[in-house]
Amino acid sequence: MALIKAESLALGYDNGIIVKDLDFEVNAGDYLCIVGENGSGKSTLMRTLLGLQNPKGGRIILGDGLTKKEIGYLPQQTQVQKDFPASVREIVISGCQARCGLRPFYNREEKGLAEKNMERLGITDLSARSYRELSGGQQQRVLLARALCATQKLLILDEPVSGLDVKVTAELYTIIKELNHDGITIIMVSHDIAAAVKYASHILHIGDQIFFGTRDSYLESRQGKLFLEAEGSDGNE
Repeated sequence: MALIKAESLALGYDNGIIVKDLDFEVNAGDYLCIVGENGSGKSTLMRTLLGLQNPKGGRIILGDGLTKKEIGYLPQQTQVQKDFPASVREIVISGCQARCGLRPFYNREEKGLAEKNMERLGITDLSARSYRELSGGQQQRVLLARALCATQKLLILDEPVSGLDVKVTAELYTIIKELNHDGITIIMVSHDIAAAVKYASHILHIGDQIFFGTRDSYLESRQGKLFLEAEGSDGNE
């Protein structure tokens, strides 16, 4: 059974619907990139998948034992969040909060998980540093380690390389791909169409016309070819 399945999904706000008749599914091990024009509803879909916003129609089904508490989320950062005055270790381990329930402290297992994920992201040496003092790339690694503390199944990433330089962007994409290879399912919203068609196993294109299918099918589709041409990519980078 799929981890996430959307059936006849409609998304929007009080003043109307942005997108409708959205059908797709995400299976364990998939790497799904969600692409489309600005304002097409990509971030709205993220919030809906996370349960932060209700759909206007249709439904989202979680399967394979997945619960909303087991979804790791890396949102776009605001300037206020970038200046958050906490240590790296405090931010990373806060990803374990859903595991605590009513317990007001982290246990040995959760502390060990935080250490493991800091090591996994190469930020152990930054653990005592203030988050606000870090570079943009270091901050994204911290937030990714935090998201991993919440899940061993599924990561949802909203524009994870926004504002990062070329070198740091490439490093972060490599890390995300390695996590996928290690068995973590990825759903990523991206304006970077070149990276989407390079790394993803599946593409969901939201716009006037909706496409959902494999990366290779997207590259061969009329919609994919037009969008790649408009974005200046041929899909072979």
